[in-house]
Amino acid sequence: MQFKLTVLPGDGIGPEVIEESIKVLRAVGVRFGHEFEFQYGIVGGGAIDATGTPLPKETISLCRGVDAILFGAVGGPKWDDPSAKVRPEDGILAIRKQLGLFANLRPVKVLPALINSSPVKASLLEGVDMIVVRELTGGLYFASPKRRWETSRGRRGVDTLRYTEQEIDRILRVGFDLARRRKKRLTSVDKANVLESSRLWREIATEVACEYPDIELEHVLVDAAAMQLIRNPAHYDVIVAENMFGDILTDEASVLSGSLGMLPSASLAGLPKGGRAKRGNKVSLYEPIHGSAPDIAGQGIANPIGTVLSAAMMLRHSLGLEDEATAVERSVDGALAEGYRTPDIGSDGGEVIATSRMGSLIAGGI
Repeated sequence: MQFKLTVLPGDGIGPEVIEESIKVLRAVGVRFGHEFEFQYGIVGGGAIDATGTPLPKETISLCRGVDAILFGAVGGPKWDDPSAKVRPEDGILAIRKQLGLFANLRPVKVLPALINSSPVKASLLEGVDMIVVRELTGGLYFASPKRRWETSRGRRGVDTLRYTEQEIDRILRVGFDLARRRKKRLTSVDKANVLESSRLWREIATEVACEYPDIELEHVLVDAAAMQLIRNPAHYDVIVAENMFGDILTDEASVLSGSLGMLPSASLAGLPKGGRAKRGNKVSLYEPIHGSAPDIAGQGIANPIGTVLSAAMMLRHSLGLEDEATAVERSVDGALAEGYRTPDIGSDGGEVIATSRMGSLIAGGI
């Protein structure tokens, strides 16, 4: 089969890790008889330098009418001026908004080979296999008013946390549908003891749960969830959270897996019906959850596994290639089981290797 993909490497280590995922996808194509066509666009800081905007019109055009989008990372100290009118991160936020990518799936699984790479005790990590469903297009990151200004009493700033019933309902349904395919347990995260938006969130979660009587629903305040992610992570199966809460909790959860560089994500406009992807579905975007890591860019030491596993999620959720996705995941497991490590996960005594070699090993194991 033939598939057309848009690739947005971005800034920092983005191009380095994206290159390895492309290498792995080419290996998938050879083994399973597929042809992947890659078209490249600019986004983030590099796009600001070239065009003055983090998301040029040409790039968003490349994101439409394709089977999926592979995204690297954006940002860096060069563009960190707080007074700047545009920032690299505005590019990915705009893509999510323009393509209606409201559901971000972030699986967190502790692989046996890396159980000693985490600072968390190994006894707490056995059986950790959860997925965090983060709402992507609402909340503090998007709502208005959002501005800074000066008064006679000093500087001020405001952000607005706003959600509609429809936005909350649809993201919760993604979580419930996922829970139905897994262990039938869903944790809804909020701050209902303080925030009105969270009280609405909890109310709607309770209402939607009535349509899923087979799913066990629990409500957890976000601060308690942050604590329990470390104290009892194996308890969680599917977690649903609003935009900022999901962003923070998944970065925390990366500690369980050993490194931020291990975690993939998928940004979707909803789950495929019946769990099976079909050609012609709305385009989805796949990216590692880590940032651009400018401090190690160009050194060849970045961990490409989060990006490679994001490509596996793409194979499964957008292209409907379950066997191919499983082959990629097994190859990742195999490379780690043989003791190969990038520097970020190399504390357990394994053989520390470069970004490109890790990608080659995974591609070779397909």
